[in-house]
Amino acid sequence: MNSKLVTQVKHKFEENFNAKPIMVFAPGRINLIGEHTDYNEGFVFPAAVDKGIVMAVSKTTRASSTAIALDLNESYDFEMKNLQPLADGGWRNYIIGITAEIQKLGIQVPAYQCAFSGDIPNGAGMSSSAALENSLVFALNELFHFGLTKTQMIRISQLAEHNFAGVKCGIMDQYASMFGEENSALLLDCRTLKSKTFSIDFRDYQLLLINSNVKHELSESAYNDRRAVCEKVCKDLHIKALRDASLEMLTSHKEQMSPTDFEKVSYVVEENHRVLRFSEAIENDDLKALGQLIYDSHEGLSTKYQVSCKELDFLVNQTKGNNKILGARMMGGGFGGCTINIIHKDAIDSFSKEIQKKFKKEFDYDCSVYRVRLEKGTRLIEV
Repeated sequence: MNSKLVTQVKHKFEENFNAKPIMVFAPGRINLIGEHTDYNEGFVFPAAVDKGIVMAVSKTTRASSTAIALDLNESYDFEMKNLQPLADGGWRNYIIGITAEIQKLGIQVPAYQCAFSGDIPNGAGMSSSAALENSLVFALNELFHFGLTKTQMIRISQLAEHNFAGVKCGIMDQYASMFGEENSALLLDCRTLKSKTFSIDFRDYQLLLINSNVKHELSESAYNDRRAVCEKVCKDLHIKALRDASLEMLTSHKEQMSPTDFEKVSYVVEENHRVLRFSEAIENDDLKALGQLIYDSHEGLSTKYQVSCKELDFLVNQTKGNNKILGARMMGGGFGGCTINIIHKDAIDSFSKEIQKKFKKEFDYDCSVYRVRLEKGTRLIEV
């Protein structure tokens, strides 16, 4: 967590509202392995990181609430009744969405004032939206003593995303941001919402994110298309979710699917198996196996699920054959964003310079490199 960011948010809040706030930090997240499995009720392996959203909140005597997005220098006043999604509302829809979803539980939300800022890299696929949602619902729960559990809070965050931001996301992002553990990742069962914490000792290696700084327009329509394919196949197979499918089952019904649809759904089943094998590799302290599973995940995402892009494939391919890098893959929904890499600490500086130079030469714009640490989940900040 960035202490300088905490100080800035606190001071800006006090300047604007002349009040003492409670402060909350909600982290962004990475996903070590298990992509596009969450909405198929499968397994994922996320972790909270040391970059996130800092939220300051206090009560107000005014009838309406005020929210300030400090990074954008934008503010928004809203009444507490009849809250509806705003056309092109951006960050405002997350704020009013959280408020409205709490109220739908029969809880009266008094007017409040808040200000927030973050240090999650833009477009990196590290779930800044989930961090924003969690920071606000956690802060309001503390401020007004609603008595919500963490599980109730992440459901509220997910519903705000569905009903106000218009993104039918799974639960992984909100879960990882809320329940993350320091130096650990979570094996999350997206059907039961139960997780097991795995402490990871990367020893001489470290996680490195490389942001392609690209987001292709295909991303949203392709996400909806992939989800529709998965749901159609499940309906045809009379199963609840691809979580319940095996490769043998898919193969026996292969003639009923188009070749591309078969590839997509078989990827999901294979990825679920990779996540479970990943947890076994951690227990066996087998970093080499972790790296190979990450490479296999990218291959499936690129060739079978077809959600990669030339920039992400380039970044992954540049790591192959480098004995200082154990594994690399695209992370997130696809068509842009970051790759996640397990790299030897001694090689980080030289590789970062090398990949930035090669990427610039290939695409004529810059990629960005970030080191991340695995952090605790959403929490109060003592100031």
